[in-house]
Amino acid sequence: MLRLTLITILNIAIVSTLIACSSGNDNSKKTEEAKEGQSASKTASSSEPVEGDWLIYHLNAEPATLNPITASDAYESTVNNGKIYETLIERNNETLELDPLLAESWEISEDKLKYTFKIREGIKWHDGTPFTSEDVVFSYKTIMNPKVDTPQLRSYFQEIKDVKAIDDLTVEFTYARPYFLALEFCGGMPIVPKHIFDEGDFNTNPAGRAPIGTGPYKFVKWTTGRDIVVEKNQDYWGEKPNLDRIVFKIITDNTVAFQVLKRGDLDVSGLTPIQWERQTNSSAFQEGYDKLSYFTPNYSYIGWNSKKPFFADKQVRTAMTHLVNRELILNKILYNLGAIVTNPFYINSPEYDKSIEPLEYNPQKAEQLLKEAGWVDSDGDGIRDKDGVKFAFEFLIPGGSETGEKIATILKEELDNTGIQMDIRKTEWAVFTTRLTERNFDAVTLAWSMGVESDPYQIWSSTQAESGSNFIGFKNQEVDKLINEARTEFDREKRKQLYNRFAEIIHEEQPYTFLFCRKSTVAVNKRFENVVVHPLGIDPVEWYVPLPLQVYSE
Repeated sequence: MLRLTLITILNIAIVSTLIACSSGNDNSKKTEEAKEGQSASKTASSSEPVEGDWLIYHLNAEPATLNPITASDAYESTVNNGKIYETLIERNNETLELDPLLAESWEISEDKLKYTFKIREGIKWHDGTPFTSEDVVFSYKTIMNPKVDTPQLRSYFQEIKDVKAIDDLTVEFTYARPYFLALEFCGGMPIVPKHIFDEGDFNTNPAGRAPIGTGPYKFVKWTTGRDIVVEKNQDYWGEKPNLDRIVFKIITDNTVAFQVLKRGDLDVSGLTPIQWERQTNSSAFQEGYDKLSYFTPNYSYIGWNSKKPFFADKQVRTAMTHLVNRELILNKILYNLGAIVTNPFYINSPEYDKSIEPLEYNPQKAEQLLKEAGWVDSDGDGIRDKDGVKFAFEFLIPGGSETGEKIATILKEELDNTGIQMDIRKTEWAVFTTRLTERNFDAVTLAWSMGVESDPYQIWSSTQAESGSNFIGFKNQEVDKLINEARTEFDREKRKQLYNRFAEIIHEEQPYTFLFCRKSTVAVNKRFENVVVHPLGIDPVEWYVPLPLQVYSE
């Protein structure tokens, strides 16, 4: 699914969740012989994929839910997408073209208003109930129900006029007007089982904690603060995966996670920049793990809540950007594992406007802009003020984001020297996302994970300012007009021109201080074979472990 999803600032390595470290966890099933074989040379590998073994996969935040319709962060999708839940179509890992999945084929009308999908025969939900077009219709109606807590997702389906089941295996989407991403969104819409969700409050349905999908893995358990476990679906309709089980370990502290990784109790983990650059170069580590780095569509940012008196003025927001030393952060904290960005598109996509240069780090310019905006220290207490309001605000960061905390510390020191008081507030992920949803913050640092092509509506439309992903409350009539025109423009070059003007306005207004597109930096245990870095990253469902190197058993 292409919708933009939240990820912790710069924890982009593998958008996944870590489980709390515990000596009494599932590792009790690891044999001593397998521990020794874990560092064995891959030359002992079988040339053909074989079944067996587990993957212990690090998640650095716990999802709020595993309901794919109400979820808004990428940690849920790490567990669900392509494993538990499936969609009608999917992006091909290599070609990035749209391929059949639950639907075996589809037809598009000449006017691009009707999309008809033919569903494969014999697909069943994990509880044995047949999957039908009624599940698709139910999921769409649920998304569009204003009582369902999914405003971010709903924004992508508002142009649909009707969805109907032609028969059990045929479903038709009818749009009110053309939309350039219609195929990907209706084909990539999250689908949940009607028979499980059609009674009671959808937002609190127990299946949010115990999902039932159609995918190659079935949900086993979710132990809060520790792990989420899925196992191979032996009745899967398609090609079965080779790994028996995936354990998503939840460890919110990256230092703790790294220690768990080094002792062999994690198979896949994102690495912080300092871990990548300085702490993983020993022969012992490199004998056990491969280090992978690659770009995926993402960008990090600092968002300024425009409803706050400090950040309602674009002069002030521009001044704040001039106070962020992005080159220093990229060099000293990120070890140049990324690139500075200036507008809300993936830096390697055609839509990204490379002509927009980043605002320079310039404290003197910032002070001038603040003075022009009326923020001066009128009472001599060292803090700027205006109309009786002190320039003192809270900077919200998710707990466990070591890089985010370092960025906040650098910014705080800079602001102290400029007469602005900034307090750093760390919260756990669930509290953090709640405060975003409620718009209960002054400034925040985060990242967006994107799709191959982006529609900025979800984040930047004025319609999303109160209850969508436009958390900072940015509103601009010209931006709304450009976004809406782009949505109905199928010519990519013409759409790019609209987006270039949109990016110019965002640059002029500075509602975000754009930070970086960071490389994913990942460690993968060497016992896994067929570990391919695709254009959009890695896909553990493809992996297998040769028999001599297998570690876990059922």
